[in-house]
Amino acid sequence: NVDLSSILQMPPVAVGTPIRCVEKQSDRIADQIDWELIKVCNPAIERAERVQFESPIANKNRTTGTLLSYFVTAKHGEDGLPEDTIDLQFNGSAGQSFGAFITKGITMRIRGDANDYVGKGLSGGKIIVAPSAESKFIPEKNILIGNVALYGATAGEAYFRGIAGERFGVRNSGAKTVVEGVGDHGCEYMTGGVVVVLGKTGRNFAAGMSGGLAFVYDIDGDFKDNCNHEMVDLVPIVDYKDIATISNLVNRHVLYTGSTVAENIVNDFSTALSHFKKVFPKDYRRVLEAKRVAQRQWELVNG
Repeated sequence: NVDLSSILQMPPVAVGTPIRCVEKQSDRIADQIDWELIKVCNPAIERAERVQFESPIANKNRTTGTLLSYFVTAKHGEDGLPEDTIDLQFNGSAGQSFGAFITKGITMRIRGDANDYVGKGLSGGKIIVAPSAESKFIPEKNILIGNVALYGATAGEAYFRGIAGERFGVRNSGAKTVVEGVGDHGCEYMTGGVVVVLGKTGRNFAAGMSGGLAFVYDIDGDFKDNCNHEMVDLVPIVDYKDIATISNLVNRHVLYTGSTVAENIVNDFSTALSHFKKVFPKDYRRVLEAKRVAQRQWELVNG
């Protein structure tokens, strides 16, 4: 026989103390701001009508937009909605995972700042974060969003008028973004998408980066010391496609955020372009070169 008395021993408790579950667990998502967003955005969800809405936001509001995105996807599938069908303006400091997993057709803006994981798993939506007009600090010299923004993003756009924390764009596989500085380990394990950094980076940039492209505005010429060169090359900007990509994204950054850094680049683009460094994954570069060689050979054979 096995003596289980030490395991099954009932400790002394006061009379009337519950010894089993007697209270219903609270619904932790019942007060999510998304329930209001879903009601307001019903015309967009049901009939693809344009909806604009403005709301305050606080750091207790986490994963804002995720439930809304579920309802859009459930109705319209992975194609989502036309660009900016749902246009949401928030004012304040957003909690963690603002805009996580939002799909195509949802645009989410903040006048203020945001915590960690902004745009986590971004899936085609658009996120814009800029300081409020009342802010006294210089955006490009201050942290605007927390760590691990755009973790695992697969598609969409994001524009940040200010500096991001550590591990910006980790495992990004398809999103396009502009930011005015990043902390350590930016673009770590990135496999796709485009990242434009209009300022300083922390150390170990591009560690494990196997795909996608990053363009860093290296005005002081010291970016090479912060980049992990094991899997990437740093090359000057000469390809017309790269020039067009940078120009397009920086212009959109001005349009969406009013960035003075981006505006100065646009106003003297030819000079600014000479300060950009292209972060080019070595394996990706080899694949593209092999495709170009194969294409040239095919053209020679087939006229």
